[in-house]
Amino acid sequence: MSLLVDGFKEAINLLTIGDESVYSAIITTITVSSWSIFISLIIGLPLGFLLGYYNFYGKTVIKTIVDTLLAFPTVVIGLIVYTSLSQAGFFGEYNLLFTQKAIIIGQIFLGLPIIIALTAAQVEMVDKRMYLSLKGLGANSYEILKVTLIEAKFGLMTAAMTAYGRIITEIGISMMVGGNIKYYTRTITTAISLETGKGEFVTGIALGLVLFAVALIVNISLAFLKRRWVS
Repeated sequence: MSLLVDGFKEAINLLTIGDESVYSAIITTITVSSWSIFISLIIGLPLGFLLGYYNFYGKTVIKTIVDTLLAFPTVVIGLIVYTSLSQAGFFGEYNLLFTQKAIIIGQIFLGLPIIIALTAAQVEMVDKRMYLSLKGLGANSYEILKVTLIEAKFGLMTAAMTAYGRIITEIGISMMVGGNIKYYTRTITTAISLETGKGEFVTGIALGLVLFAVALIVNISLAFLKRRWVS
């Protein structure tokens, strides 16, 4: 219990004194995770709609693969991205390894299966009579996609929150492809790992509390937007 109390005090201290390394890790975490979830939504929402709306050969296999990827270990994703971006990999010529862009790429692969799977599930739950009405009114595929996403917006927001929660708290990808470079690719989770490895448990707990606060603020903001849409 004393470690938690000391960690809480240290978290307040780190934030109030404006510790540069802590704020750098916070900014890096928010930056890479925000870009990751944004791109994941741009790609995942249409793919999830296609998977949930259309019936086609091999759909069951694809859904099984997507569902399996939901539990894919982050270190394995990090390894795949690392080998692809290394000098011996397919994209080594772009020198992306140990950059924030590399972390974003890895986190996109982490968030995409969540967005696709949950979007497909939400689309399948939409009343089929709505689709018939839209088709009867002459709606094209894009218009059906737009109306469906609006109809299932609360479920899709839950999908986004779930994906963002996994992205912002992951460590394997950030550590492997980001390199944990201070003031550049060090995120809150990699900073926690570093400080704990050094035996600085109080600092690790403090950073954990900071991460919790960041995640809480994001979720409160999304909940506020959800209430605004309802009213």
